[in-house]
Amino acid sequence: MNKLTKIGVSALAGSLAISAANAIEMSVSGSAGAAFATSDENLKGDFYQYDSVSLTASGETDGGITVSASYELDGSPWAGTGSYDNKSFSFGTDSMGTVTYHGHGGSSVMGQWDDVTPNAFEEVWDGTSGADVRIDGRSGNNLIAYDSPSISGVTFKLSHLQAADSSTASGNDVDEGAYTDWGIQIAPEMVEGLTLGYAQATMEDTATTEIDHYTYFIKYAVGGATLGYQYHEADGHTGATTDESTTWGVSYAVSDAMSISYGQRDYNDNTASDTANSQEQNDSGFSVSYTMGGMTIGGHMNSSDNVGGNSNATADKESYEIGLSFAF
Repeated sequence: MNKLTKIGVSALAGSLAISAANAIEMSVSGSAGAAFATSDENLKGDFYQYDSVSLTASGETDGGITVSASYELDGSPWAGTGSYDNKSFSFGTDSMGTVTYHGHGGSSVMGQWDDVTPNAFEEVWDGTSGADVRIDGRSGNNLIAYDSPSISGVTFKLSHLQAADSSTASGNDVDEGAYTDWGIQIAPEMVEGLTLGYAQATMEDTATTEIDHYTYFIKYAVGGATLGYQYHEADGHTGATTDESTTWGVSYAVSDAMSISYGQRDYNDNTASDTANSQEQNDSGFSVSYTMGGMTIGGHMNSSDNVGGNSNATADKESYEIGLSFAF
C-alpha cells in the first residue's frame, strides 16, 4: 500500500468514526400508478405510468442542528430523460428555521405558490394542452431556500438562484440575472381555518428592464369545505410582458376518504390590449379523489377557452384524466 492510499484510508476511517457518533435515520418511501388521459378532447387518449422512490437520510449534529439529504428516483413522464427528479439537502433548528439546497428540481416561493386554491386531484389549468401558462417566477437546479419557524402563525419564505436564466423565450418569464423571491404566510391563531399569503419577485427580462411578479391568496377551511382565492400579476414595461390571473376554487370532503372540487381561472396574457391574438384564457375544472389506505383513485375534467390567448375555435379545449396510484 503506497503512502497516498494510506492517507486516503485513514481520512475515510476518521470520517466514518465522526459520523458514527451521531445517530442517522434512513427512510424509503415511494408511489406507483397508472392513468388514462387526453390533453385535448379532439385527440386520442392514452395510458401512461408514473412511479417514484425517495430515499432520505437524516440526523442531528452535536450542536443540535438537524441535517437531512434526499434523493428521488423517478420514472414519471414529467421527470424527463434522467433517472432522478429531485435531490436536496437541508439543515436547521426549530428556532432558526430550515435552509435547503436543491441541487436538482428546486422550486422558488412563487413556484411553490403558483396555485394554492383547493383541488381534489389537479389544478384547473393542468392536463390541457398549452393551458398551463403561469406567473410563477423562476425555479430550477442549484436553488437555495429558507423557511422560517412559525411564530404565532406567521412564517417567512425566501429563495435564491444565482445563475442567469438561459431561456431565449419571450414574455414575462425570462430572467437574464440572478433571481430572488420571498413570501409571507399568516395563519392567525384567533381565526381557525384562515390562511393568508403574499409573495413577490423581480425578473430582469433584458439588461435594462425588469418585470415584477407578485401574488396574494386567501384560503378558509370550515367543516369539510375549503374555499380559496388567488391573484397573480406580472407587471412589465410593455403590454406583452404584463399579465395577470385570478383563480378561485372550492373543495369538499364528502367523507374521510372522498373529496370533490371545482374551480375557475381567468388568465390575461396582455393587459394592454385584447386583440384577436390576445384574449383572456378561461379555465374551469372539476376533480374528485378517493383514498383508501395507500391507494388513491382520482380524476379530473378541465375545460379551457382561448388557450394561449387565441380566439380561434381550435383554441377551445377540454381534457380529462383518471388515475390509480399506490403509496408505500
